[in-house]
Amino acid sequence: MPDAAPRPNTFRARHRLAHARQFQAVYGARMRKARGPITLFALPNGLEHPRLGLSIGRRCGTAVRRNTIKRRLREAFRLGQHRLPTIERSSGGSAEGYDFVASASPHEPMSVEEYARAFMACAAELHREWLKRRRRAES
Repeated sequence: MPDAAPRPNTFRARHRLAHARQFQAVYGARMRKARGPITLFALPNGLEHPRLGLSIGRRCGTAVRRNTIKRRLREAFRLGQHRLPTIERSSGGSAEGYDFVASASPHEPMSVEEYARAFMACAAELHREWLKRRRRAES
């Protein structure tokens, strides 16, 4: 059996949350987890891939520092997007990804690996919470 082709680690426009209504939908789901200075919000998106939105406020520092944090968070997401949890659709077929919004409290920028660990840990916890919600809704 031939190996599947490797999936590209790209971060295209379809992987981004771009509109305020998309961010509000994720915040409105009231599902969040925090690890260190990173808070992650999540909402199942009905798509086959995850999407990321970033909300890094002025409290985090100068524009240079905020952009460093955003760049490293995007890179952590890009490298780990294929390992992020998905929800299996009840109608069969493919899996459903999540919309994530990452927010940060003031901190010194960390390495991409540290952001990736925090992001993946939060995403796994959020996935477990969404599965619990789904089970409760079905029963």
